Amino acid sequence: MFANLPETGQKRIVIVGAGFGGLTLAQKLARYDVQVVLVDKNNYHQFQPLFYQVAMAGLEPSAISFPIRKIFQKQKNIHVRITAVNRIDTQIKQLKTDIGVINYDYLVLAIGADTNYYGMENIEKNGIPMKSISEAIYLRNRVLQNFEDALSEPDEEEKEGMMSVVVVGGGPTGVELSGTLAEMRKMILPKDYPELDFERMKIYLFQSGDRVLPTMSDQAADKGGKYLEELGVDLRLGERVVDFDGRYAITNKGDRIRANNLVWAAGIKSNRIEGLADEAYSRSGRLQVDGISCVQGYTDVFAIGDMAEMVSEEYPRGHPQLAQAAIQQGELLAENLFQLIKGEPTENFEYKDLGSMATIGRNLAVVDLPFWRFQGAFAWYVWMFVHLMAILGAKNKLMVLINWVWSYITYDQSLRLIIKPNWRILNRKSEKKEEIEAEP
Repeated sequence: MFANLPETGQKRIVIVGAGFGGLTLAQKLARYDVQVVLVDKNNYHQFQPLFYQVAMAGLEPSAISFPIRKIFQKQKNIHVRITAVNRIDTQIKQLKTDIGVINYDYLVLAIGADTNYYGMENIEKNGIPMKSISEAIYLRNRVLQNFEDALSEPDEEEKEGMMSVVVVGGGPTGVELSGTLAEMRKMILPKDYPELDFERMKIYLFQSGDRVLPTMSDQAADKGGKYLEELGVDLRLGERVVDFDGRYAITNKGDRIRANNLVWAAGIKSNRIEGLADEAYSRSGRLQVDGISCVQGYTDVFAIGDMAEMVSEEYPRGHPQLAQAAIQQGELLAENLFQLIKGEPTENFEYKDLGSMATIGRNLAVVDLPFWRFQGAFAWYVWMFVHLMAILGAKNKLMVLINWVWSYITYDQSLRLIIKPNWRILNRKSEKKEEIEAEP
């Protein structure tokens, strides 16, 4: 069965993934005389840098999500299909999906990366990742429900475990999450739960290296660590969590830390798709691509963003797995694909490092720009402005700004909701799916 797509006579470019890279590529290709098919399992684009604010009840999920179809309402050559991709048949240029087969002339893979647990099964089973909106909501539900349960728990050790949180990974996500939790412990949660003693709530941040924010400057790392300690975060540098059974986190030094909540932000691994040769992948698990993002061993399959490893003299292990790298690759690939269609020369990619930043708490942030490094309150305002401008949609920008201003003025948020799935409906859907699959 083939997916229902119009045959226009234009070259068809199929993009898998509507993250930063895939979405940018589709927007740029909309200007050219080509047919673009954008495939994603979700019907919305997610603004990943602010997942932690959804997890900590600072923003609504809808504020950092934007419908894909709304972006391309006026683009007649863009066709969106919401489905899961199962495999590629590179011999006959076909993409096998849940809605049928999609033919392509050029295929671009931009399916990003997922959480890397480094083979630790207990942590994968009991820890909480944060690579999607749904995982951020789950974390919010889990933390808030534990506070509710702690109110009726008579055992003080159990109560402390319900309230405490272990965060693993000292990159921007781990640092921002830990800082936000520390501020909530001080400003917000005692008002919601006056019966609980929040002196007993412990927040641990584990980083296997000798400093937090390892990809940023020494100045930013030093300030970031200092800010976290001032907020009361128990910073464990040079230590790793090697096991977690849902109640105790075990470190490589043999320490047992009582906590029901472990957030895993320690690593990522490239997503894989069936149908590509094993030789196309590097030792790190990313797809090896050349200077125009073409996958090794193919002439019509490309990869951008987190899953692409483009080696250069400056980046011998590939470009950083950041939004800016994906966006820049998407922009250039749009031009190169059109050049390939016309049979004209292409241009090799050169990454322009625009800087990096992280926020630790109110008036506490660190910013590394190519020409300037600074920290503190001004860095915090810069961080807010940059992220606000990067969010899609004027309404979403306004919603985020209102939430931030309200939180700043009142030291409070109003989004601490425990929203659980209706298991009866989910089970009914699962039963219905099994009935359909069982039909001859």
